[in-house]
Amino acid sequence: MVSITKTTNSGSFISRFLKLRAVLLYVPVFRFGSRAWVCHNSVMQLDTTTAGPTVTKKRGNLLGVILALLLAIGAFYSGVQFNTFTEHHSQAAGLLSLMTGKPAMVTGTTTSDMTEFWHVWGLLNEKFATASGTPKVSDAAKIEGAIKGLVASYGDPYTTYFPPTDAANFGEQIAGNFSGVGMEVGIKDDIVTIIAPLPGTPADKAGLLAGDMIVAIDGTSTQNMTVEDAVRMIRGPEGTTVTLKVFHKGMTEPKEVKVVRAQIEIPTVKTEQKGDTFVIALYSFNALAEQKMQEALKAYVKSGSKKLVFDLRGNPGGYLQSAVAIGSYILPAGQVIVRESYADGRPEDIFRSQGNVIKQFAPDEMVVLIDKGSASASEILAGALSQHNYATLIGTDSFGKGSVQELVDLPNKASVKITIARWLTPDGTSISHAGLKPKIFVDRTPEEHLSGKDPQMDAAIAYLHGTYVAPVATSTATSTKN
Repeated sequence: MVSITKTTNSGSFISRFLKLRAVLLYVPVFRFGSRAWVCHNSVMQLDTTTAGPTVTKKRGNLLGVILALLLAIGAFYSGVQFNTFTEHHSQAAGLLSLMTGKPAMVTGTTTSDMTEFWHVWGLLNEKFATASGTPKVSDAAKIEGAIKGLVASYGDPYTTYFPPTDAANFGEQIAGNFSGVGMEVGIKDDIVTIIAPLPGTPADKAGLLAGDMIVAIDGTSTQNMTVEDAVRMIRGPEGTTVTLKVFHKGMTEPKEVKVVRAQIEIPTVKTEQKGDTFVIALYSFNALAEQKMQEALKAYVKSGSKKLVFDLRGNPGGYLQSAVAIGSYILPAGQVIVRESYADGRPEDIFRSQGNVIKQFAPDEMVVLIDKGSASASEILAGALSQHNYATLIGTDSFGKGSVQELVDLPNKASVKITIARWLTPDGTSISHAGLKPKIFVDRTPEEHLSGKDPQMDAAIAYLHGTYVAPVATSTATSTKN
């Protein structure tokens, strides 16, 4: 789900400075980082109680805009300052995270010669032969293409340009009320990848798994496809069908999966008792997560159980303040939950536990389950609990989404999302790319998932009871005759 983006604008709902961590995007609904949820979600409340100071910018003319685009072909850095606007900002991690942050100035400098850019512009205008019946390419379309090229030149899947229509869709996605298949997708190693299918959704029932690679959507190859384009193709009216061609782990050939779109209600927390072990599954760090987790932890204490499994598998993230608040129910006051490191030399932002501890935990009393669908805020909280020695991680490597994006609305109602910082665990380890590694690695195959078997949960319960035995690796001995 979620990510971490700051948005900038002079009045619209989505223009409030957000830091989307993780990527959140309910394919229809929320977007953060380079990921998206493909499902319906109820409306989330954004924390916008603190407004940032006004930032004044010079209004540039069209030529200035085009000059800035030059970067699209690596030709020229143009320092153009746009528009006067008011910054409102809050922070987010993964799915829906928002906390008060710091405003950022949009500035730049020019150091390169634009002659070649204008030369190519002129050559295309003079020589390009438009096909019969094809409209001439407008200057606006050329400019948009140059901007897209500029943004793409940074090679970061989370840094994206949204034309006006896509930027408007972002606002609709935040509002919710979309239908989809109930999964989050993102870019992993340049491939459109399923981050997390929600339990009980069409995606889950169709057998789609975290880590599955989507190579085609309704017959269209996903090669070089952005997350936004993938989301646009996957979502659609309730009752319609989307055909996905996917690679499961270990497969040598892709498999076609037909999924019928539906209205998806995103759960927050589920609790259950497995013998003397209490299980809390948290599905997203949304606006309700803090309250629901407080209730779940109190239910755990009331149950009298001494063993807790905290299940963050398939949780794509959410509000940063939810991760901090939930961490504060477990970690003593002042302990670091996450660090935010900026590329521009600004001092780190450090988020600490508020010390609202409900129960003291030890590593042999709590297991946190993670998998390839655990991202952003999930990685933040799991990393903090593990590194402070309050829980043991079991499962597979997490997704590895630890970057922070700033979403800036442009004067023409387009917007650009730029990676500006990285999340770090309490000990300074980057969450990006590699993700978190569990202390005990336990996989779950597609066949086990579909049949309802859960070796990861079994391993967690066995570990808490001191009966877990790691499987013995098998090897084939070889000899050499002389």
